Amino acid sequence: MTMFRFLLAMLFVLVAAPRAEAARIKDVASLLGVRTNSLFGYGLVTGLNRSGDSLRNEAAIRALANRLQGLGFTVSTDEILARNVAVVMVTAEMPSYSRPGLRLDVVVSSSGDAMNLQGGVLQLTPLYAPNGEVFATAQGPLTLGGFQAFQAGTSIQRNHPTTGRVSQGAVVERENPNRIDLSTLEKLEWVVHDPDFTTATRMADAINALFESEVARPEDSGMVNVMVPDRYKDRVVELVAEIERIEIEVDQVARVVVNERTGTVVMGANVHISPVAVAHGGLTIEVQSLNSVSQPGVLAGGVTTPVQNAAVTVDEEKGQLTMIGGATVGELVAALNDIGVKPRDLIQILQGIHGAGALHADIVVQ
Repeated sequence: MTMFRFLLAMLFVLVAAPRAEAARIKDVASLLGVRTNSLFGYGLVTGLNRSGDSLRNEAAIRALANRLQGLGFTVSTDEILARNVAVVMVTAEMPSYSRPGLRLDVVVSSSGDAMNLQGGVLQLTPLYAPNGEVFATAQGPLTLGGFQAFQAGTSIQRNHPTTGRVSQGAVVERENPNRIDLSTLEKLEWVVHDPDFTTATRMADAINALFESEVARPEDSGMVNVMVPDRYKDRVVELVAEIERIEIEVDQVARVVVNERTGTVVMGANVHISPVAVAHGGLTIEVQSLNSVSQPGVLAGGVTTPVQNAAVTVDEEKGQLTMIGGATVGELVAALNDIGVKPRDLIQILQGIHGAGALHADIVVQ
């Protein structure tokens, strides 16, 4: 009976144990050649409340004059004195299999000295591909994630009011001539977004297990080739959909990403550290300017002279020697928190531990 309970408990542990984190193939890889295409254009935003480009911006004045002349309204650049217009750059991403009539979001950003695009309307703007051909047109009212206000010399600003979006503002005018005809493919080439030999091998094994045949083979850390089975010769789209839904365990190199400008530190789950002793202290040097005046006596006949002095104070914090080491990120974070350092000091500590060979991860400085 005791052995039966033991086996039952072990079975419960195996069933209840959480499996490793998995991701779909569509989230970690993509078909070679199936990608978005960047579009850009140069346009005008009108309807601004005197927050557009200044009169010194000749590009905005010329663009407005050319646009009006194209509509049959003759006007010279000297006759334009409005600040409710801004010259902007317009960008969009067109999917590989876009068809005429598909609507896209566009991003609008000021290219002149406009102060605020709030309330503006993007006028009809052609969007070009890198080859110089027009693939879409965009227009519509802007939505901003920020604002800016002035009153009596006081100003307030939230986020960036010179960049906005036009939701569904672009209309595709022509198909992508470089799109791939999946029905003619005999081999699918999957590009791994974060190249890794382990991930590529697991991806090929999962595909072979699903189709019960050796149809997938990793070419290298960033490419997995899949031969199209005979039963999918005329149904390649269904084959791609089947492969995209497969879940695999993604592996990656242990990394620690640090951003010294913001004091941000991000560590992955695979970061390990060997036992190491760390003593960290801070040295603060403060220089204060002390101004005084040298005043001569009443009958001395001297001249009042300003005197500048400086007081220098040096304060060195005490550093406590602490043992750091842990097999998991949680243990590592707990050990580092025990030192009580600030994020910017933590960056220096991690770089020092890495230099000592105790931090088994790549440090990426942004």
